[in-house]
Amino acid sequence: MTDNYLLLYVFIFLLTLLMTAISERKLVPLLGRRAHQPIYEEGPAWHRGKEGTPTMGGLAFLISVSVSLLISAAIMLHSGNNRSASSQLLILLFSLLNALIGVIDDIAKLKKQKNKGLSPIQKIIGQLAAAIIFLALRAKVFGATTAVEFSFGKIELGIFYYPLALLLLLGIVNCANLTDGIDGLASSVAFTVGVSLFYFSAFSYPEVALSSAALVGATLGFLFFNINPAKIFMGDTGSLFLGALAVSMAFSLKNPFLIIPVCSVYVIEGISVILQVVFFKATGKRLFRMAPLHHHLERLGMSETKICMIAMTLTLATAFLTFFLLSL
Repeated sequence: MTDNYLLLYVFIFLLTLLMTAISERKLVPLLGRRAHQPIYEEGPAWHRGKEGTPTMGGLAFLISVSVSLLISAAIMLHSGNNRSASSQLLILLFSLLNALIGVIDDIAKLKKQKNKGLSPIQKIIGQLAAAIIFLALRAKVFGATTAVEFSFGKIELGIFYYPLALLLLLGIVNCANLTDGIDGLASSVAFTVGVSLFYFSAFSYPEVALSSAALVGATLGFLFFNINPAKIFMGDTGSLFLGALAVSMAFSLKNPFLIIPVCSVYVIEGISVILQVVFFKATGKRLFRMAPLHHHLERLGMSETKICMIAMTLTLATAFLTFFLLSL
């Protein structure tokens, strides 16, 4: 399978990279006039200097990934690989539905000129609807089972599969959103998640490998403009799209829950927020200087670039440890 699609992997990576970079170059001045990022009022004081940086830069890689995956799906359909093509289109659909929620949220923030757009419950309802559609189509179109595979064998989850799957889908998407708090962090983590998933899927899961190649190209193209100091932010438009792309790809593997260690940084960021809230309610004190964890590290004196490098290293380490254990 790798030999059949090797050139397509390279083509999709390059196409997405170039389309994203060119689009971002056009969007920076355009959005700079119309879409200035409102800075979170309770966030770090040193982020005030970022006020006015254009946002919704995720539109560029949203479009480039969509075009690339539609092209690759058409090629797979032409070659007779209908199942992989349909699976890739479903991955794209779920990602776009979440991106739509992000677009609405970003526009609401811009209209209010505050870092608060949709309410949490509005976001969750939209994300839950997208997740239900995704799982329903997987069951209907692909006859997806409720079993997950490990190196030691299969585990049948039965009725527990769908609540756990919904929790996984919403959890990873929202944790990816939390990671978008400093220059380059969300995009660099998504880049390494894409690299990890590509490594794992290239031999057996072309729809995942092609989606991963697009993810790597898109985030690399975006990083040219988002690395510290950022010229543009991705907004919820981008972070929800990237989180949805990563977690939906995992459902084409034999065990979608393996995305948890692959997306370890997302999970750690989400847990840090939960711990901060629980600890504060229980004791009246803060466990971290600020949550999510990347802001705590900033307060300890780490630069944004260093935090990004640590996050990328941790993502690669946990991902490849997972793949190594699976191969035993």
